[in-house]
Amino acid sequence: MTPTVPRRPPALGLRANLAQFLLLVAVNALVGGMLGQERTVLPLLARDTFHLSAYTAALTYIVAFGATKAIANFFAGTLSDRFGRKPVLVAGWLVAVPVPLLLIWAPSWGWIVAANVLLGVSQGLTWSTTVIMKIDLVGPASRGLAMGFNEAAGYLAVAVTALATGAIAAHAGLRPGPFLLGAAYAALALGLSTLAVRETRGHARLEAERHASAGHDPHAGLSTGQIVRRTSVGDRALSAASQAGMVNNLNDALAWGVFPILFAAHHVPLAQIGLLAALYPAVWGVGQLVTGWWSDRVGRKHLITAGMLIQAAAIGLVALGTTVPVWAAAQILLGVGTALVYPTLLAVVGDIAHPAWRARAVGVYRLWRDGGFAVGALLAGAVADAYGLTAAIWAVAALTAASGLVVAVRMYESHPVRVRREAPAEDLPVG
Repeated sequence: MTPTVPRRPPALGLRANLAQFLLLVAVNALVGGMLGQERTVLPLLARDTFHLSAYTAALTYIVAFGATKAIANFFAGTLSDRFGRKPVLVAGWLVAVPVPLLLIWAPSWGWIVAANVLLGVSQGLTWSTTVIMKIDLVGPASRGLAMGFNEAAGYLAVAVTALATGAIAAHAGLRPGPFLLGAAYAALALGLSTLAVRETRGHARLEAERHASAGHDPHAGLSTGQIVRRTSVGDRALSAASQAGMVNNLNDALAWGVFPILFAAHHVPLAQIGLLAALYPAVWGVGQLVTGWWSDRVGRKHLITAGMLIQAAAIGLVALGTTVPVWAAAQILLGVGTALVYPTLLAVVGDIAHPAWRARAVGVYRLWRDGGFAVGALLAGAVADAYGLTAAIWAVAALTAASGLVVAVRMYESHPVRVRREAPAEDLPVG
C-alpha cells in the first residue's frame, strides 16, 4: 500500500504561493477578456443592427450586466465563505459558457440583455473569487501589490480584446467573429479553474488564527447583516471606498456605452473607435502594476482622492474634445486616474476587514462598486435622451469630482504601516 503523502500546510505570502498566484492572474485575464469582447462592438450593434435610437434603451445591456454582477458579487463572498473559493469560481465559468453564443445568434435586443444578465452573474462570481483568493494567498504585507496584479491582468485583457474585436469587426462585421474570442476564453478558463486552481480558504483560516493568537479578534464574529452595515455606512473608510467604487464604475459604464457612440457620431472609423476603447483600460491595467505596489508604500487615501479628481478632469476633456488626439489624451488620463483608485480601494477593504469575514466584506464592497454600472447606464441614458450626449458626460464628470471630495473628507488611512498615526481609535482596522 502506497503511503499517503501529507498535504503541506498553507503558508501566507506572495513568494510561497507564486505558482497559484500567477495562475489566478491568468484566470482573471480571461475574466477581463469576456468583458472586453463587448466594449467596442455592442454599442455599435445596438445602433446599426438593432436600430435602437434612444440612449436609455441602448444601454439596457449595461444595466442588466451591472445589476446582476453587483448581486453576484455579494453572493460570491458569502458562498465562498460557506463552500470554498474554488467551487464558486468554477460555477462562474459554467455560467459564462453560453454568453458568446447568445451574442452571436441573438435575433432581438432582448437576447443581448439576457446574455448580459449571464455575463454579470459570471463576472461577479469569477472576478470576486479571484480577488478573494489572491488576498487569501498573499497575507497582509502585499495586498496592494496583489490587487494591482489582479486588476491589471483583468483590464489589460479588456483592452487587448476590445482592440482585437474592433479590428475583427472592421474586416469581418459585427457578428460572429468578435465573439468567437469570448467562446475560446470561456472554454480555456473553465478548464484551468477546474483542473489547476487550488482552494485557498485554508490560507484565510491561517491568518484568522494568527489574529486570534495575537489578540486582534474583537470583530471576528460579525454577522452578515453587521458586515453589510459596517461596509456600507458604519465604517468611515469602508463606506467612503464603497461610494468611490460605485462612482468609478459609473464612469466605466459611460466609457463603455456612451463614448463609442460619441466617437461614431463624429465619424471616427470603426478601427479607431476600437483603439480609443482600448486605450483607457490598457493604461488602467498597466498602471495598476505600479499603483497597487505604491499604495503599500505610501498609503491608500491620497491615491484614491487624486485618482477620482483625475478621472473627473479626463471625463470633462472627453466632453470638450472633437478630435481623435484629444479623445486619446482623455482616455489615457482616465486610465491613469482609474489605476490610482481601483486596486487601492480593494486594498482598503483587505486592510480593514477581519479574515473571518473579509470575503463577505469584499462582496459587499463589490456590490456597491458594480452597482455603478447600472446607475451609470441609467443616469447617462436619461440625461443623454433629455439633453444630449455632452450633457451626460459633464454630469458624470461633476459627480466624480464630488466623490473624490467625499473620500478626502470621510476616509481615514487604512494602510497597516501608517494607520496608527492617522486613524481614530474607533476606526482602527481589524483585518
